[in-house]
Formats: sequence, structure tokens, C-alpha cells
Amino acid sequence: MRRYDFIAIEGNIGAGKTSLTRMISRDFNAKVILERFAENPFLPKFYQEPERYAFQVEMSFLIDRYQQLIEDIQHLDLFKDFVVSDYYFTKSLIFARNTLEDSEYQLYRRFFSVIYKTIPKPDLYVYLHVDVPRLLENIKKRGRPYEQNIKPEYLEKIQHGYFDYFKQQTDFRFLIIDTNNIDFVENEKDYERLVENIFDRDHDKGLNFVKL
Repeated sequence: MRRYDFIAIEGNIGAGKTSLTRMISRDFNAKVILERFAENPFLPKFYQEPERYAFQVEMSFLIDRYQQLIEDIQHLDLFKDFVVSDYYFTKSLIFARNTLEDSEYQLYRRFFSVIYKTIPKPDLYVYLHVDVPRLLENIKKRGRPYEQNIKPEYLEKIQHGYFDYFKQQTDFRFLIIDTNNIDFVENEKDYERLVENIFDRDHDKGLNFVKL
């Protein structure tokens, strides 16, 4: 198994990143970091009135993600082999770019740039790519009330935001995995194939793509 100290699992809303993070933590003795989205008081309001609450929700996430990653990554657990997280800090910039007005985004980006310099960088950044129709099915299936009115257009914008970000970055090892044709939560063999592609292959610095 290839050695990583910090793996970030990313994806659009409903891609299964939290499920995969929990499974990897369970099976590979990893310290798990899960985004505390449920604690954001502005999130339900944002889904009801996005223009009114966009800046509040994004600033709230920015602060919370910073505090969580700094505390959980820098405080090592001697009984765990590595850290796996179901998000990375740059998620803040990707979502903000698609939810904020330009003047708000420019201000937000200034805050982000100052904070980002202090955040530990992942050894591998895994992005689970899922098409929007299946994302909507997953969102409906898990049944969070405040997510049920998410529009496909919003998911498309977030999807494009991630790929635009990947094109601009060369510092990380990015592994994009197309998971449209597998069910790694319910199918053990699918999960094993997914894990194999994460741990048992050499990934060059930059963009790597796998279709399962």
C-alpha cells in the first residue's frame, strides 16, 4: 500500500465522499476528519434564499474548515497511520466562486488567500466524479430536508468549478475517479477496486484520471 500522511476525499454534493472517508478510516486505521456542515446555522437559510445568505454561509464554512483542519491535522494521533478527510480547504473557494456576487467574492478571496498559506496540504487529493442525475438521486435518497430543493443547475456549476480549479493547480497529486458505474457503498468488490486505485498506484503530481 502506498504511504500517504494526509488524503482528502472530495466531490460534489451527493458524491459519496463522506461514506468513502468513513470506510477508509475503518479499514486502514486512519484518523477521520468530517466536515461539520450540519453545524452551519446559515445552510438551511441559504438553500431557501441563496442570494441573501450566500456570504454568511460561505464565511461561516471558511472559518469552521480552517479551525477544524488546523486542529485535527496538526494534533497527531499516535495510534492512527494517517489522516483522511471528506473535504479540503480549497472547497471554500470553489463554492464561493459559484454562490457570491463578484464584489463579495473578491473580498472573500482575500480572506481565503491569507488563511490558505497556513493550511497543511494533502499528499493525495481524490475527487469522486458523479454525473448530476445520479447526484440528485443520492441527495434524494439520503433525505436531508434542506437539500431537497437543490437545482441541477447549481450542481452543474459546482462541477465546473472543481474542474476549473484542477486545471489551474500543479502542486498536488489530483486523482479524479469516475464512479458513475460503481456502488462502492453497497458492493464490496466495487469498494476494493476504488481503494486499489487510491493506494496501490503511483500518481504523478498534477492531474490523474481513472474510470471505474
